[in-house]
Amino acid sequence: MTHSVRLRRPACAVAAATAVLLAGGATTGAAAPAPRAAVAAPDIAVADVKADLAQLQSIATANGGNRAHGRAGYQASLTSVQNKLKAAGFTTTVQQFTASGRTGYNLVADWPGGDANRVIMAGAHLDSVTAGPGINDNGSGSAALLEVALAVSRTGYQPAKHLRFAWWGAEELGMVGSRNYVSGLSTTNRAKIKGYLNFDMIGSPNPGYFVYDDDPTIEKTLKDYYTGLGIATEPETEGDGRSDHAPFKNAGIPVGGVFSGAEYIKTSAQAAKWGGTAGVAFDRCYHSSCDTSANIDDTALNRNADAMAYAVWTLSA
Repeated sequence: MTHSVRLRRPACAVAAATAVLLAGGATTGAAAPAPRAAVAAPDIAVADVKADLAQLQSIATANGGNRAHGRAGYQASLTSVQNKLKAAGFTTTVQQFTASGRTGYNLVADWPGGDANRVIMAGAHLDSVTAGPGINDNGSGSAALLEVALAVSRTGYQPAKHLRFAWWGAEELGMVGSRNYVSGLSTTNRAKIKGYLNFDMIGSPNPGYFVYDDDPTIEKTLKDYYTGLGIATEPETEGDGRSDHAPFKNAGIPVGGVFSGAEYIKTSAQAAKWGGTAGVAFDRCYHSSCDTSANIDDTALNRNADAMAYAVWTLSA
């Protein structure tokens, strides 16, 4: 997540209800088609997410200690994620842009099928700051997103809506990659995106459980998941306008997401509700060299990865 100005995220209107398929050319008196059966989201194994994080840590260690925009560590991170997606049957596209005199890249992966006029998109930024490997910020969101995408392939999921996943470059420079992507969309293609889900910092070591309070349907979908776990959430305010949902919001595209906290301090009330340590930042290693694979709370990572899968499955059905 970038240190940037804060904006309010927009409301969106993505239908979370199960789609009903209407048969064309039906004769009078023909039986109405049955509603499309809901498919439960799979469990996302936290061990798999952690393995991806370990790989990102190894990439950073081998490339000057970071995975920042325009650096070898970022390119290696992108190649690693892209190779796994291609092997799983995704159609991948690498979008190039320039920021701060360096070449940057977005990785976009489309799952074949679904209504191309109704797109559900989920994204996370793949770059770190130059100060460290960025394992919570935002290896956590990137790795969980990868495992959700791989679960789509592994389960042979065939949603009614079209699924698109994205790993953004240069978020730490002001959401440059996602802004480049959105600005390059035609008016028609922007209108096709019925919801964008953002996942930035979901494994903070002193975690909170924050849900973006934008679109009522997306917000309710995510809150319902945590309610099922007996976890009370709070509206996400720390990251307003500071991550890749902002360009989508500014273009009038519905947004939502979850967040586990950055440099804000956990209050006593929050510690009583969620555990952890009051008076300490949600992530003491935010934008620092200590944001390593040791800077992750496995329980928060596991819950948030599963919440991501639940939202993707529910909103795309």
